[in-house]
Amino acid sequence: MSRKESIADAGDEPRRLDGEDAVAARMALVDAPHVAGLNALARRIAAEHGAAPFFDPLGGGAEASILLLLETPGTRIGPARFVSQDNATGTGRNLRRFFGEAGIGRRDVVIWNAVPFIIHAEGARNRAPTRGEAAAGMRWLPPLLDLLPNLKAAVMAGRFAKRCRPELERLRPGLPLFEMPHPSPVYVVTKPTIAPGIVATLREAREAAER
Repeated sequence: MSRKESIADAGDEPRRLDGEDAVAARMALVDAPHVAGLNALARRIAAEHGAAPFFDPLGGGAEASILLLLETPGTRIGPARFVSQDNATGTGRNLRRFFGEAGIGRRDVVIWNAVPFIIHAEGARNRAPTRGEAAAGMRWLPPLLDLLPNLKAAVMAGRFAKRCRPELERLRPGLPLFEMPHPSPVYVVTKPTIAPGIVATLREAREAAER
């Protein structure tokens, strides 16, 4: 199955990942060519750390020109989950809005986390990663970047993602790097300037990727 066919099979308006049918449809694409290597990496991470989400096959995958690095997977535990703008969460809703306003198409971007494995016990509240978890997450950046040959910009969202800057600079010298607040509603609502600032940063990343 080609990447173009896999995207087409999912429909022009991808469904939010808020039900078993939507998740099953996304799972059917999890080994599509443009995400096969990335999701093999996700499986390696899960094998070592207990649980990790998949890369979204309706995102840019290995062909993406922009990497958006969030912080940690959320607290919801299930049989299959993705790092995706289609997640039925406030962060997913904000990402869809911000990408749209910044002119970033879903095939332009691959979304991942600075700590790529699940750190929360089932039913526990969201928490910040420990120093050890953050260090363990950093170890997965080199194999991730090895799978993103077309990358032209990276955006770090949130304070833990921003700690990846030195490693990103070392691994990809000259890659345009951008920082922004995390798009979670918890942060976005704290100041009226945050949402416009996020959109402006994403727009800068898009412009850098188009050069």
